[in-house]
Amino acid sequence: MSDDPIGLYVHLPWCTRKCPYCDFNSHLAPPLLAERDYIDALLADLDGEIDSGPTPPVASIFIGGGTPSLFSGEAIARLLAGIAARQTLVADIEITLEANPGSAEVGRFAAYRAAGVNRLSLGIQSFEDACLAALGRVHDAAAARRAIEGAASAGFDNLNLDLMFGLPGASPGASLTDLEQAIAVRPAHLSWYQLTIEEGTAFARKPPLLPDHDSLDDEHQTGLDRLAAAGYRRYEVSAFAQPGRRARHNLNYWSYGDYLGIGAGAHGKRTGRDGRIHRRVKVRHPDRYMKTAVRGQALESEHVVDGDDRVLEFMLNALRLSDGFDLDDFVRRTGVSADATALTLPVAAAVQRGWLACADRRVLPTALGYRFLNDLLLLFVNPTGDSGKLVAGGEPGHRPVRMA
Repeated sequence: MSDDPIGLYVHLPWCTRKCPYCDFNSHLAPPLLAERDYIDALLADLDGEIDSGPTPPVASIFIGGGTPSLFSGEAIARLLAGIAARQTLVADIEITLEANPGSAEVGRFAAYRAAGVNRLSLGIQSFEDACLAALGRVHDAAAARRAIEGAASAGFDNLNLDLMFGLPGASPGASLTDLEQAIAVRPAHLSWYQLTIEEGTAFARKPPLLPDHDSLDDEHQTGLDRLAAAGYRRYEVSAFAQPGRRARHNLNYWSYGDYLGIGAGAHGKRTGRDGRIHRRVKVRHPDRYMKTAVRGQALESEHVVDGDDRVLEFMLNALRLSDGFDLDDFVRRTGVSADATALTLPVAAAVQRGWLACADRRVLPTALGYRFLNDLLLLFVNPTGDSGKLVAGGEPGHRPVRMA
């Protein structure tokens, strides 16, 4: 394993309602949430990760879901204390917790801050009641505003707001109105991404009527300009930050860093001393996860990533970043030569199309490459082939990363 600090993803899988667009591993919360049993399982799962090999210090913890804010402040405090007792944490560790804007959750914000959470990510999605209803969200716009105020009152100065655009029933310009309301409260970070219809979701089974692509493309470009003018730098396809407030945990994903994953269905990536990269996946269903984790059997599957797949995995992440990647870092992270055809052929093809630029051993997407990011990435799926026909307008937004 590299000596670089790692991330730790913690998956809390329960929600009060399954949103029709969501394909994450989330389940309806039982009447009595098994907080203690689940925290016991998480810490046993972490013990198993530590037993499988030494781990570097942890630079970030991301508690995602599901709806982590269904858990009490006491449960989160016990979780974080248990992690600290088992792992070395860097002094300035970033600890993020995802929260919904419901009134019960807002009442826990101060307890989360006292437990050690120093970054809150609020799933706002929209400030328009009709759009929130169409998305199946349990909160309304007034609750969203109260949650933002509650986060500030609880002492969170590192706040992310999740916003979507291209929503069912949205009127022309609605996404820009949402964006203006978000900018007005000056969060440290904004995730602004397009609603996509994922397989296996309620929206996939019964697709809603969405705004037309051309109008979305125009709104998206206007929004990008507005974010830049407000001081938010676009450092990833759908991530915008004030200076010094980029999401450290997600940056580690996008830079092909290592991370541990604990919790039902959580994914992890570990690089051994021999340079072999291991992908690990935990038991998916919460009930079975709790039973198996306490017996040291939380691991559902594990596989070693081969050379060409390492190139593809690296690009799927690194080319989301506006700064792209350094070739020396690519070699260090993947163990693949910078002369490998799985890298050089698609990079050359992308440069020819105007999708990538290369300078001083750095490779980064151009504005056109960002616009046609999916087509750019397809070049690495089939390095000796062609990306196929371009999709008019590209895909302007991508949802945030959650590794579960």
